[in-house]
Amino acid sequence: MVAKNKKEGNFASTDEFLSKFRKTDRLHGMVTLCIYYGEKKWDGPFSLVDMLDIPDKLKFIFSDYKFNLIQLRSCKDLHFHNSDINTVFDLSSSIYNRDYEKINNLYKNQPISPELALVVGAITESQELIDHTLENEKKGAINMCTALEELQKEGEVKGIIQTYKLLNPDQEAALKLIMNKFSLSQETALAYIKKYW
Repeated sequence: MVAKNKKEGNFASTDEFLSKFRKTDRLHGMVTLCIYYGEKKWDGPFSLVDMLDIPDKLKFIFSDYKFNLIQLRSCKDLHFHNSDINTVFDLSSSIYNRDYEKINNLYKNQPISPELALVVGAITESQELIDHTLENEKKGAINMCTALEELQKEGEVKGIIQTYKLLNPDQEAALKLIMNKFSLSQETALAYIKKYW
């Protein structure tokens, strides 16, 4: 704006000339949003004053402003024009709140792109979801219900293997157990044993 005014040079007064701002000029506003995507509820400051150590008798002269904070885990009322952003917020919030029934109802027949699945995995810090997405990325869209079911199954396999390891250090017995319980091929079961033993 200043460069434009300086180039055009049509100032109505010496004040405008010195400041390079015209009386009719308007600045563009900027809004800063803080998107908190932690699993726990936000326990940090909600305004600038909350961050400063100001004596109570001086607070009345201090210009405070609140933070525009969006907590991903509790943002049910937010709706965005971009459907991908809605999907990321909705899925991440549902995973944090362990509302798998909602995910199953809403996304059972609605595959999402691998990019969105990776973002959700990164936000929720789910390395398993990220790994699953990367493994299935070549297939195209990801079905979140199938992904979560596979992750749950893998979690059960991991738990059984680790428990078996503690109680009985026989890998062969653990291999047979997970092959039978989860109807896995020997190759797949061996891969799990190698991964979690």
